Amino acid sequence: MGQAFSILKTTKTYYSGFFYYLFGAGRHSPYKLKNESTIPSLEIQPNDSKETSLFKQYARIHLFSLTSVFYLYNKPHYRKGSYRDDLIDNLRNVAIPGTGIPLSLVARSRILGCLFLLTAYPAVSYVAAIHKWFMSKFQSSISEEYATRLLAPDDWFSYWRLNCNVVGLHALLNDMPEGYDMENKWTFLEKGAQLGVPVSPFLKTPGIVVKHRNEEGGMGIHFYKNATAGGDWIIQETISNSDWVSTLLPNNAPLSTFRVITQSKASIHLDQVPQIDDITALSCVFRAGRQGAATDHDSILFDVDVKTGMIRGGTTNAHWYRLGLHETLPGRCPWRSHHGYQTHPDGEIAVSGNYVPDIKGMLALVEQSHLKMCPDVPFAGWDVVFSADPKLPICLLEVNLSCNFFRGSFDRNEYFDFIDESFAQIQALRLTADAEGEKFQVKK
Repeated sequence: MGQAFSILKTTKTYYSGFFYYLFGAGRHSPYKLKNESTIPSLEIQPNDSKETSLFKQYARIHLFSLTSVFYLYNKPHYRKGSYRDDLIDNLRNVAIPGTGIPLSLVARSRILGCLFLLTAYPAVSYVAAIHKWFMSKFQSSISEEYATRLLAPDDWFSYWRLNCNVVGLHALLNDMPEGYDMENKWTFLEKGAQLGVPVSPFLKTPGIVVKHRNEEGGMGIHFYKNATAGGDWIIQETISNSDWVSTLLPNNAPLSTFRVITQSKASIHLDQVPQIDDITALSCVFRAGRQGAATDHDSILFDVDVKTGMIRGGTTNAHWYRLGLHETLPGRCPWRSHHGYQTHPDGEIAVSGNYVPDIKGMLALVEQSHLKMCPDVPFAGWDVVFSADPKLPICLLEVNLSCNFFRGSFDRNEYFDFIDESFAQIQALRLTADAEGEKFQVKK
């Protein structure tokens, strides 16, 4: 009976919080921080443990961000026509593990999205809790896992969605600050070079012509006009992994980068001069590319300790990218993954336990880059390369502003406090826009 009561209590908290932020008092009043929550079950009590307090804080953040998707839905987005367009584009190859159905389907309309969050999401959370109970040989708590999945999900996708939500709201309500231009790969390289940031080098040739080796009569010819000449293509020399990175990889592995996430408190206080203390490196992940892969999007994700540089256990999120109804068949698609990789599976090469050379220097580089290039943006995901070129031993390949942690570990207290502060500022701007009757027009 205790489990059933806890499950019902969690479900009630979810629905009451969802409607509170969707069209209740939470939609039309200032955003409440930490123990100021007006959702009774999420009020932080004096005797709550640190973990319970963090859970309640995240649950409130999660509920606010879920409902704000409907506010953003048909409004302009900094890299797409609308937030809806961005959702459909980025979720077209992502599926809840074991379902095989791309999440872009539920993003196609507000009604579908709302129905999914009111029915399918709680059901999937309950099934996931039952699954963990079975996999743990009946040792885990169904009610606790259900609460985690529904109110404070700790999977990589939920954190990615949250980051996208924060930057979507921030960009819209702050009138698209200049830093969001860095999402354009050419603008990023061009500005980085101007500011002395070590970005990956690009060629200035007007363009290139590619000819298929077995096509004749003018067929199979492709012309690529360089961005330096006003074209759409960035033409670069090949970048190779450094000798140290190569020791962690099998033969014929792709360029393998480090994904570092930084956050900027300067994005909250846009009227103040940004300082380096406003920027914090939250996480670092080594994406160890698979043998024969074209890029490190096919990789094992090794967590890196940002304080010591030690490479920890590796994992994967590939099970979130398996589409097709055949993935629902037993044994086809794993529902969960773990940080159990100690070695690279393509050759059993020892990876965990190694140390990233000069981790402090790498983190300082991305923090300084965030300060120089986009301090007015909440999050930045930097792809850092340790290069074989002695003239450019470390460089930034690109930056992603709707970034994900790639399952890296991070200080959740610092992260949630930052999002709380961001949402408080964002909600204040939203209420002002409501009062002024502001209409946000999507550019055609």
